[in-house]
Amino acid sequence: MYTSPLAPLAERMRPKNIDEYIGQKHLLAPDAILYKMLINNNISSFILWGPAGVGKTSLARIIAEKLDRDFYTLSAISSGVKELRDIISEIENKRKSIFGQGSKSPILFIDEIHRFSKSQQDSLLSIVEDGTITLIAATTENPSYEIIKPLLSRCQVYTLKALSNDDLLELFKRSIEKDEILHNKAIKLRESQTILNYANGDARKFLNILELIIQSNWDKEEIIIDNLLVKNCIQENILTYDKKSDTHYDTISAFIKSIRGSDPNAAIYYLARMLNAGEDVKFIARRLCISASEDIGLANPNALLIANACFDIVEKIGMPEARIPLAEATIYLASSVKSNSAYLAINEALDFVKNSPNHPIPLDLRNANTPLMSSLDYGKNYKYSHNYENHFINQEFMPQELSSKSFYKASNNRIENGLKEYLKDCWKDKYDF
Repeated sequence: MYTSPLAPLAERMRPKNIDEYIGQKHLLAPDAILYKMLINNNISSFILWGPAGVGKTSLARIIAEKLDRDFYTLSAISSGVKELRDIISEIENKRKSIFGQGSKSPILFIDEIHRFSKSQQDSLLSIVEDGTITLIAATTENPSYEIIKPLLSRCQVYTLKALSNDDLLELFKRSIEKDEILHNKAIKLRESQTILNYANGDARKFLNILELIIQSNWDKEEIIIDNLLVKNCIQENILTYDKKSDTHYDTISAFIKSIRGSDPNAAIYYLARMLNAGEDVKFIARRLCISASEDIGLANPNALLIANACFDIVEKIGMPEARIPLAEATIYLASSVKSNSAYLAINEALDFVKNSPNHPIPLDLRNANTPLMSSLDYGKNYKYSHNYENHFINQEFMPQELSSKSFYKASNNRIENGLKEYLKDCWKDKYDF
């Protein structure tokens, strides 16, 4: 069995300079922003935002090494204001000494900065503002939601992307050629799709899986990695899906937009991803109800009935059977004709109401609940529609000042065309449908 007193493979393969760094060409190509800052030997505070295992910490270390700056590290998971104050005190004492005079500001790297509270983030503002430190922070969460605005205004945000399959294959090649242990072992990658799928753009996960496979087969003279070998070593693909993270919101967003865009295949794919990751099935069902109202609406009112029935069934039976009515409702909604006329009508009406005075309700529409109200002509001229031919009588229901105001505009589909013709027949030219 393979044993080693050294650090794990992922740590051994951590890049030591910019030439060893894999990925993020949009930031580190010769004409990219971070590369230019390194060449000019000058950087400002910034935040690295990206998924796990894409090189945020490594990049921060490489930058500090390249610029020959003092480098301090904090993890927001285990550190707080006290640890930050200790670092600031050390920096200030060093600056007062003869060795620190004229030196450039050190780099403070804070990992998982989104875990800092608002007050902890506040404590960074003055030292970033006056240049006591150059802040490089890393986060897997959207800075727009997790970082306070004053700190965001003092930092640039650079987005790091998941590594491509080509990046991971380059990492494999470098590992078996350059690693002090693996370069003496015969290791071949015959099939790559499964290990790439498991890694999902995460270099650390890729190297951990690779190391596990090699450890499990170290006694073989030659290790040939194929899809079956990877599956045997990794029993289950555990997807990265934090219900409070961007992945959660991005996936449900893609799901709803696929339904709106009438693509049942894409909608089913995103449904499967959510179910596989353990998403709350009632959350999905609620979103189906919203989609049925917002995106399908009056073009097919049955969609809301099916979505609501799906929610009831899912609530009663749970998983794994809940996947079936969820799939049925998803495909039905994605395949249905669409109309957002009701959605637009209520939004326009709400916006109008918020930004205009409350116009008096016509007297004939008010209830005369007391003799005084009757004496004031409440309800006096109201015409009961069912007493007239075709259950309709032309009368004004809007406040007088809004007699020509229209919020509902029917979409062009079979059901709403019928509604449109009925309304035109009732109201003649009063409303422009």
